[in-house]
Amino acid sequence: MSLRDLTLRKRYRSGRQDLLRDFYIPCLERSLIYNRAVGYFSSSSLALAAQGLTAFIKAGGRMRLVASPHLSEADIEAIAAGLQQRDAVIEAALTRELSQEFEGVVSDRLACLSWLLAHDRLEIKIAVVKDLQDEGIYHEKLGLFIDAEGNQIAFGGSANESARAYRRNFECITLFWSWRDGDAECIDEMSADFEDLWQNQTPELDVMEFPEAAKRKLLERCPEYPPEVDQEIEADRKAATPSGDYQTVPGVPMLPQALVLRDYQKKAIANWFKNKGRGTLKMATGSGKTITALAIASELYKKCVARNKPLQALLIVCPYRHLVTQWAEESRQFGLQPILAFNQAETWQSELQSQLLALMGGRQPFVTIITTNATLRQDSLQSQLAFLPSLTMIIGDEAHNLGAKNLADSLPDQVKLRLALSATPERYFDEAGTERIFDYFGPVLEPEFTLKDAIQAGALSQYVYHPLLVNLEPEEIERYAELTAAIGRAMGIGGREDNVALERLLFERARLICTAQNKLTTLRSLMADRLATDHTLFYCGDGSIEDETTAESQRQLEAVTDLLKYQLGYAVEPYIAETSLSARADLRYAFERGHVKGLVAIRCLDEGVDIPAIQTAVILASSSNPRQFIQRRGRILRKAPGKNRAELFDMIVVPPDLGREYWEIERRVLKGELTRFVEFADLALNAGEARKALYPLQEKYDLLDL
Repeated sequence: MSLRDLTLRKRYRSGRQDLLRDFYIPCLERSLIYNRAVGYFSSSSLALAAQGLTAFIKAGGRMRLVASPHLSEADIEAIAAGLQQRDAVIEAALTRELSQEFEGVVSDRLACLSWLLAHDRLEIKIAVVKDLQDEGIYHEKLGLFIDAEGNQIAFGGSANESARAYRRNFECITLFWSWRDGDAECIDEMSADFEDLWQNQTPELDVMEFPEAAKRKLLERCPEYPPEVDQEIEADRKAATPSGDYQTVPGVPMLPQALVLRDYQKKAIANWFKNKGRGTLKMATGSGKTITALAIASELYKKCVARNKPLQALLIVCPYRHLVTQWAEESRQFGLQPILAFNQAETWQSELQSQLLALMGGRQPFVTIITTNATLRQDSLQSQLAFLPSLTMIIGDEAHNLGAKNLADSLPDQVKLRLALSATPERYFDEAGTERIFDYFGPVLEPEFTLKDAIQAGALSQYVYHPLLVNLEPEEIERYAELTAAIGRAMGIGGREDNVALERLLFERARLICTAQNKLTTLRSLMADRLATDHTLFYCGDGSIEDETTAESQRQLEAVTDLLKYQLGYAVEPYIAETSLSARADLRYAFERGHVKGLVAIRCLDEGVDIPAIQTAVILASSSNPRQFIQRRGRILRKAPGKNRAELFDMIVVPPDLGREYWEIERRVLKGELTRFVEFADLALNAGEARKALYPLQEKYDLLDL
């Protein structure tokens, strides 16, 4: 989700709008960074500030909070008596506030804050006025939300995060957002004000660290597992839902009131129903596959209710944990209350069992399960899926993964309403796996939404494309020749279908190409003239073997980092798939702000990982896998504030001249890969220049017809 998805007002006022439901919660759910300065540090203000934090936690968000201690008259007198007592009095006041007995919503919200604090994703500082004789407090109210795409919303005004300010008083706040003309200067000023405050550079204020005793008291409330659901948020959403038919039923799929589907999404939905509830949506990055899928589920539920046979369950299967949380956030916008079935079974299995029993007993209308491919195979989930009702729908996200036999065998046969999502559902070098996908989910439905369609629709940025041809070193040529000869023999024995030996040899040669030594030489020459640039990604991932970071690619990442950071003085940091969600958020924030000029990555542009702020990408490692080729380049084209276009430098290794004997082998292998480079060049703003760079390779292998 993006902050841009929100329909915002310039001003919110109690009595006319519900600040919590209409503004605060939706923004927080979409943010990875939340900077907040409030008035009092009190249990009620903390509880209200924590609304929406369950989604914030799942998104990997980080929060910085500045507040003024809620001091009694006796506290103020003690502080005025001497500065030596100030910190001790403040610590006692904060600890006293957190030592109370809390129940229900307040307790749950404090648990969210405690969990963030325990996992180093919440920092708290305390602001105290310097002039103690005024007996004043720090009154400033400002906030800043930042999402994964770098979109920002800043707000200020008189709203005070306490039960009194939000529920009883007439308060108002004024908003500024980064994609609105004329707001950028205000956002920059408010951001600078907060940074000054955080660094204790604000006149008339002393800003101190959160006392250890108060921190320990808050940490006592930390749950073992991150909180999953905020019931009051769900109640707020239901209260905002217009009445009518099924929509008053909690937890069932329904289209958000403000959602406007694009024409191609409407056609895809209609074609899924025409195909009797089966099919595969082949849609590029940026096309809104998730929204389309949930819209199908909502329309299906509506149709089933009209026939008095309601849809009762939705099962969503994703390849990775971070995609589960993304689906959970989106599904809640459609009225669903999902069970997130991944990680330890004890965190979800009993809840799933209870809900399925309630469903069978007629005490609950609908169950939503979101799980990972890995969990799908486990007995802990399979034993529960046996009890799914007959009217259940399954959505397979990044469904090309589900063609693997062990995963395909785990898909529930009794579920007949099926939808697959993938930009590239065809599995590389695996026709049997591709067949399994289409046999289970159904054929590709019209309309397909290609990279070209996404660019023309404005969903992705336009780009300039620079193919950079790279030659192998002599020792690499020798190994390349050995592998090519072996590839020729393997092709002669069994062709390309179901040929394990050939597949292994092609992967090994792809790895050699991926880490060619001259790529570093080319990179040095390129970046020597680009040291003033920023927002650059350097992609070193070894795409030759799915979901594996090889020793070679790791060494290349280290070599690229050393070259850029220490030899050229270009500020880069590694960004890899194993980086924690919170660390990724920190890196993205630094990258978006220009504190880090570049990111050096392995496999970070594969399924579901987006860094829209990338303006320039240098791809050192191209994948022969069509899916990875499309995904990596497509994700670079994600739109972001201030990003008018993207620029890609794509290193392509030129096969060495091995003589006529191997020319045909090289041509057959190269044709598929070069076709994708040519297609990508044709979509570029500088198509003629890009095609000219590829011409020598096309001419050498008689591929000018591409």
